[in-house]
Amino acid sequence: MPLLNKVRTAVPGGPGGDTARSLSRLRSALTLFFALDGFLFAGWVVRIPAIKQQTGASASDLGLALLGVSAGAVVTMTLTGRLCRRYGSHAVTVVTGVLLSLSIALPALTHTPFALGLVLLLFGAAYGGINVAMNSAAVDLVAALRRPVMPSFHAAFSLGGMLGAGLGGLVAGSLSPTTHLLCLTVAGLLLTAAAGPVLLRRPSPAPPEQTPTSADRPRGAAGSRGLVVVFGVIALCTAYGEGALADWGALHLEQDLHAHPGVAAAGYSLFALTMTVGRLSGTALLERLGQTRTLVAGGATAAAGMLLGALAPSVWAALLGFAVTGLGLANIFPVAVARAGALAGPSGVAAASTLGYGGMLLGPPSIGFLADWFSLPVALTTVAVLAAGAAVIGYAARNARVPEAG
Repeated sequence: MPLLNKVRTAVPGGPGGDTARSLSRLRSALTLFFALDGFLFAGWVVRIPAIKQQTGASASDLGLALLGVSAGAVVTMTLTGRLCRRYGSHAVTVVTGVLLSLSIALPALTHTPFALGLVLLLFGAAYGGINVAMNSAAVDLVAALRRPVMPSFHAAFSLGGMLGAGLGGLVAGSLSPTTHLLCLTVAGLLLTAAAGPVLLRRPSPAPPEQTPTSADRPRGAAGSRGLVVVFGVIALCTAYGEGALADWGALHLEQDLHAHPGVAAAGYSLFALTMTVGRLSGTALLERLGQTRTLVAGGATAAAGMLLGALAPSVWAALLGFAVTGLGLANIFPVAVARAGALAGPSGVAAASTLGYGGMLLGPPSIGFLADWFSLPVALTTVAVLAAGAAVIGYAARNARVPEAG
């Protein structure tokens, strides 16, 4: 098996219980930042229908405004790696956590689609920055621990999203978007203040001494880069669905199926719940099915679930479809990133993650344009098409492996 999928109990740094405790604290702090990211993002997406109404935006107007999130994130993602190398991924994670917490209050203060797009540029910049920074920090920690703990960070993101969407659904009928998002700002700053000092006091852990892993074995550099791109595309296809459901799922339930705002908000919460459950059980699933079968089964399951979620005539059938989609998508992104890392080390993880998050950010505006040209249910079926595509690509790449993979 690739090194990233082997469980190792030895912690580098000698006898040191101090080193083990330090890495444990770092893991807890990073987990909190992943959860915070999901919590804040979900809190924003469940208020999109209200902010759409507040700004008087059409579906295409909203799609253009949401493109601000993508544009801000893409620009920041290209710069954050350099900032992490210069200042350290821990410091960049804390700073972007503060910026994300502050920027989430801004959309509720806008009253035109143009103003919404401008503030979403700032929100997207903070969102893209924290995702690259905390994933970079997590890659360093995974290398130091020599344990495949990356899925647990993504599970924390999903759990944060579930909690953020669930709380958003509870307060959707009683709190205005302005009050709700300001409360999220306060919560985000408090959580950053709690976890940030742990990261700031500890530099990124040095990786353990190199062992003869796949990263050290000779191979064609061009071939490795090509395979990394393949797994990055798989991550993109599935993250597209996560972004689309986050930004358009509640609107589909409320606008097309006439669900109560609280029920509509619960749609993303249910999706996040099943994704969290899927990721928490991902290790057992991988051990039972292997990576290729997990990719193929997950893509096929997500495609079927999203067809039901997009085209079902009733709210409860659509919610079932969202739940099945979450189970299907849960482990595809982490597996794709792990395969890329096994092929090319941390640079492979970074490249595949960036492509994946690009899909999450480009999905929502694409859905907006398609919804204007056709309809929102038809636009959401593209999630099923890309999930099926990820399954096909995963099967085609089944023989891409490092020498010790088995």
